[in-house]
Amino acid sequence: MNKGKLILFPVPIGAEEMGYSLPMHNMELLSQCHTFIVEEVRTARRFLKKAGYPYAIDDTVFLELNEHTSHEAIGGYLEAIDRGENIGLLSEAGLPCVADPGAMITKVAQRRGIEVVPLIGPSSLMLALMASGLNGQRFAFNGYLPVDRSARAAAIRRLEERVQHVHETQIFIEAPYRNNQMLEALSATLHPQTLVCVACDLTLPTQYIRTLPSAKWKTERSKIDLHKRNTVFLIGD
Repeated sequence: MNKGKLILFPVPIGAEEMGYSLPMHNMELLSQCHTFIVEEVRTARRFLKKAGYPYAIDDTVFLELNEHTSHEAIGGYLEAIDRGENIGLLSEAGLPCVADPGAMITKVAQRRGIEVVPLIGPSSLMLALMASGLNGQRFAFNGYLPVDRSARAAAIRRLEERVQHVHETQIFIEAPYRNNQMLEALSATLHPQTLVCVACDLTLPTQYIRTLPSAKWKTERSKIDLHKRNTVFLIGD
């Protein structure tokens, strides 16, 4: 019996219209899966309904994978693949396994020699980098910076050193309710000429992407409100 595959399904990051950010091929492959590994069942069910999933949602198997999932439970998540069935992995938003707990199950699949199939979809990190005007040849994603003010300032200075010494664009994110504080910290900490890109609400009608020297953000930041808006920050030269 041939083994099934682990298929990585991206989901929209903002746009309500599926066709805006996902190829039709992705929608067709959904029908090959009756089991999905998801971070949150409610949002996964909502996505499948909007994507035109052809089977009864109540008959579909959902396996939760998040920070509360035990390693013992994860070990049994891929059993259907041994029976020749495909399993779908869904992110909460964007690409599975990129700043996403799905990386844990993909690591297990690779260790077991299971075929992993990544599909095309939106990434807020890459969309922000594309539009920033910063170096796209060399870049790094740093996840979340420290919450403590002094530790955050030290982290920002370390990232700026990478920009200055190796011309590597630095990408990071913040909890949406702390976005305004992050932009304030960047403008207060960075060299005046270091470039800062703010990219928020990507793929939405309210999308905002702007790259300015750090010094200019001291006045510009008062003109925008990033509170509770999904935002990507980038610094570069």
